Amino acid sequence: MNFSRGLFALILTLFLHSSLFANYLYKDELIFNPAFSAEVEKLGSELYEKTGISLRLLMLKELPHGKNMVAYEQEILNEFGQPTVLLTFSQKDTKVDILANEPSLYSLFDKKQILSPVASPVQSFVIALFYSDSFDSFKELASSYGGTIIPLLAQKAKDSELLGKYSGSMFNGYADIAEQIAANKGIVLENAVGNTNKDSIFFVKVLFYGFILYAIFLYIKRKIYMRKQNESK
Repeated sequence: MNFSRGLFALILTLFLHSSLFANYLYKDELIFNPAFSAEVEKLGSELYEKTGISLRLLMLKELPHGKNMVAYEQEILNEFGQPTVLLTFSQKDTKVDILANEPSLYSLFDKKQILSPVASPVQSFVIALFYSDSFDSFKELASSYGGTIIPLLAQKAKDSELLGKYSGSMFNGYADIAEQIAANKGIVLENAVGNTNKDSIFFVKVLFYGFILYAIFLYIKRKIYMRKQNESK
């Protein structure tokens, strides 16, 4: 009898420890990296302790059959009583989303900015210049930038580098949400990533600006060449 009780207590302890450890990295079907898990847990725990808001991350291989992203997220959110923000990534579906179980939470972070496929204002301006069909759409496209997830996910990577890309981009977004919530609540996160999580985004910007400058250089070079050709005739 005592053995049974002891075994039950051990199982319960292990279960609770496992549940607590997986509190903020709520589901991970991709990374399985203890260091990644520890960073998410550390930042998520501090945010919850100081604001009462849970920021949870889901890393999925794919969405359950027949379910869209929002419906699945809503099912998960129904499990929580406290204010919760859910950041979800599905590898096979190539989708990222942020959903909260209280509408007021959306005022604490900029979902549009975080999920923007564009990293920089210059990039968004160029895109707006080429793809807008009205002044309103130009303003909309030109103001959509600052993405901290999708610009990194969109980068090409070898198979051996995919997990690093996924973990880096999703932690970028996770940290961005946490820091925005903290700033709007007027608190400081000791485990905040700060400007260091912008380094990879900066690299994306450098590549983009380099491409634009190179394209301009080729355009000018061709113009000069064509002018010389015309003058020699």
